[in-house]
Amino acid sequence: MDVGAVLIAVAGVAGTLGGALLTQRGAEKAKRRELDMSQALQEARENRELRRRCYTELHRDARQFCTALSRHLYVMRDRTPGEEDVQALEAAKDAYRDRWSEALMIAPDTVIGPARAVNGALNGVYGHVKRLEQGNPRPGETLRSAAEAQHAVWPLIAAVREAMRRDLGITGESEERPPYPTDATTFFQDFDDPDRGRS
Repeated sequence: MDVGAVLIAVAGVAGTLGGALLTQRGAEKAKRRELDMSQALQEARENRELRRRCYTELHRDARQFCTALSRHLYVMRDRTPGEEDVQALEAAKDAYRDRWSEALMIAPDTVIGPARAVNGALNGVYGHVKRLEQGNPRPGETLRSAAEAQHAVWPLIAAVREAMRRDLGITGESEERPPYPTDATTFFQDFDDPDRGRS
């Protein structure tokens, strides 16, 4: 038997086996990359859906809290708030607080920045309203000043809505909508006379 022939045969077998092994490893790597990309896409979809749900609820609850503050101001203008009135305001505040806590763990800084402004404004108006309700206002705090502060929250809510829409890829930078109407003369006049409706 010729040693050269044996070496050629061994090299041929080793080459065939090595080629099959390399092909198998290449296929495994490609499959692993495909699975990783598929998993990354699924995680991105789930993350986007989680943010969308959180943003929807945060926007809704911020609007409801702001509306509850307005409603409470009208109650305070007309009469002393009852337990049911206080409970309605507290429920709106608590629902909003829960959404805000969730958003802090989910939303990026581009959303948290404007949302923090809304949070501060809503809590400021709430404190203002509660001090008035308890008969312990700070200097200059009136029903009208509370109404003005409450009305000023709406453009902040519009700004956070646009930040959330941009984060979800729904709205581009140049597609911003105008904020809520700013002409509130009639609304503010409702609170000009602090003794109106009180006995």
